[in-house]
Amino acid sequence: MKSEETPFEGGPLDGRVLPILLGPTGHPPKTYRVPVPDSAGGPPTVLVYRRVQAGVSKKLGLHQGWKYEYDPTGRSGGKLKWPWSKPDATPDGTAPDATPDGKPEDTHE
Repeated sequence: MKSEETPFEGGPLDGRVLPILLGPTGHPPKTYRVPVPDSAGGPPTVLVYRRVQAGVSKKLGLHQGWKYEYDPTGRSGGKLKWPWSKPDATPDGTAPDATPDGKPEDTHE
């Protein structure tokens, strides 16, 4: 299997360069999860890093590799978003309101 030396930015892995296995398309995975064991024996903490473009060439604007940036929210990403899927919950745990602000829900009187 092929691997690529990929830099990490932010979080506990900031500044490290690790070999990451490439997929069948030649790209590293979109998210990289690192389980960190709990010293008290509890469930491990999972650090989430997201793949971003490392840079572009000056003349032609071509892609120049990948890097991983720390995602402190740690939300699971990379899922397909279908039109019939339920919306993501807001931070208070409720679903977002579908009606725009200032408009009544029932316009038929």
